[in-house]
Amino acid sequence: MIPWTQLATSRTPDGAGELRLIRRGDEFAIMLGSNPLMNNRLRGSEEALATLACDRIRGREKSRVLIGGLGMGFTLRAALKALGPGARVVVAELVPAVVAWARGPMAEVFGDCLDDPRVEIRETDVANLVRATAPTWDAILLDVDNGPDGLTQKGNDRLYDLAGLSAARASLRPGGVLAVWSSGPDRNFTARLKKSGFAVEEVPTRANGKGGGARHVIWLARKG
Repeated sequence: MIPWTQLATSRTPDGAGELRLIRRGDEFAIMLGSNPLMNNRLRGSEEALATLACDRIRGREKSRVLIGGLGMGFTLRAALKALGPGARVVVAELVPAVVAWARGPMAEVFGDCLDDPRVEIRETDVANLVRATAPTWDAILLDVDNGPDGLTQKGNDRLYDLAGLSAARASLRPGGVLAVWSSGPDRNFTARLKKSGFAVEEVPTRANGKGGGARHVIWLARKG
């Protein structure tokens, strides 16, 4: 078996952890220490995050979509495929190294999606874009942790508490959707979404899409 090779590392913004980019043949993975965050062979649920959310805003010609977390670009590419030519997609990535890896060692994984004229990459905390805007977004897609808990950095907890969810709802246009990816269910998070005024769907997905794999969850929370 081909061994894993470490290509690059980066400290998390709070300095508490280390992100590692590793490769084995044509397989890439990003780890947080020894904890796997993503792998380019497991993309089904990340793609579903975009396709499910974009399906619920279908028909909006100039939709504005905010994606929290660049990752390996699966959610971004799926969103671009689902959205029309007048859409705009802003990707907020907190770790500059992840953007550099996308244009460097993982360029073959990303293809030309970063050069799509509909795309804008901002090296910032997605919470800043959620909290600092009036109703702007038709959809907000969050895949910055392994679920509604600050794994990558504890500061991400503010995305998932009542104040953060209320801010997300305020920044959505009428009928807009907040979509959140998770490695598993969380009843308390579902309750917080409802308490924040959202109409909530909890959709089970698989890591490999129709090919099976681990069971993940996507919350689709619609603003009335």
